[in-house]
Amino acid sequence: MLLIPFIALSVASCNDNVISSIPDFPVYLELNLTSTYPTFRNSYNKFLLFKTPVLATDRVGYGGILVYTGLDGNYYAFDMSCPYEAKQNIRVYPNDIGQAICEGCGSVFDIGYGIGNPSAGKSKEALKRYKTMMSGDILYITRQ
Repeated sequence: MLLIPFIALSVASCNDNVISSIPDFPVYLELNLTSTYPTFRNSYNKFLLFKTPVLATDRVGYGGILVYTGLDGNYYAFDMSCPYEAKQNIRVYPNDIGQAICEGCGSVFDIGYGIGNPSAGKSKEALKRYKTMMSGDILYITRQ
């Protein structure tokens, strides 16, 4: 009898829908890594910040988007709003050792391998992540 609630809980915990203190806002970026951002292609530990849209089709989430080439060479994207502060104008900024630091509360988030988990400070919640997908020379960033 105890097995049925355990199985139900296990199935429910496999859901990818992470509850975030950062509200769902539209996210859509198309980054041409050949013509517009050539130094970002095949890089490591580099970032691009999008606080406001560049093109009319751009959607930059709640507090802006931090696009990062991880220490593993993969592309990652996070909302720039700190989940502890949960305000559009208080943002996280990356440093050169694979971390993003909140300008308000000082929380530190590990972004080096695309996780965004807090490692120091007040925040107990990870940064809100966005989906990245390469197709040819274009890096697409969308909401999950």
